[in-house]
Amino acid sequence: MDKSKKNVVENVMVLSTGGTSTATDSLGRYQIIIGPKDSLRFEYLNKPTQYFTLKDMADPEQFDVSIHVTVPSKYSVLREVIVYSKSYKQDSIENRETYADVFDYQKPGFATNIGPGGTVGADVNELINIFRFRRNKNLKSFRQRLEVQEQERYINYRFNQITVGRITGLSGSALDTFIVWYRPTYDFVAGSSEILFTQYVLEASYQYRKIMPFSSTALKPEE
Repeated sequence: MDKSKKNVVENVMVLSTGGTSTATDSLGRYQIIIGPKDSLRFEYLNKPTQYFTLKDMADPEQFDVSIHVTVPSKYSVLREVIVYSKSYKQDSIENRETYADVFDYQKPGFATNIGPGGTVGADVNELINIFRFRRNKNLKSFRQRLEVQEQERYINYRFNQITVGRITGLSGSALDTFIVWYRPTYDFVAGSSEILFTQYVLEASYQYRKIMPFSSTALKPEE
């Protein structure tokens, strides 16, 4: 990186006392093989840095250096990024808002409206929609698909590999198979408390261990 410790520097020569060398790429990264007693120095625009010995590197797998130059760059290094995942509830609300016209769809029927003179008459738009059979059928079918997808996502949200693995102690292919075989229904997941849900997963794992000839290592709880 340059002296701001924010911008990466491309085409910096990386030289070792062992005779190997390389150059940084467009993201300031480099890879070089050195011996246990070797040192590195960096050179940019014919200006070299001091030597850095391997034994003094806190992390030889990712040794970062800031050189005394200022380089404008379209890339910036973010030292720490905290990523927050949206909850299932947030995803569900966004999905409902995106497809509000579909979720709020109601089967058309006869409706009335009041004209400018106070006369009551049939709603023309509703009359037209009654005979738009294909549109009505497609909207209903689409809403049903969206509802099924939403239910499947909720099952995935609660019956996920991390939670199930923690409860059962399963891992690897044994866990993958268990997730498929014992996937609960939406009605059960939506209506079960945390205690009831955990009890189901445990009892299912006991049954699973009896019928599946996995090796003992595959069924051990993770350390």
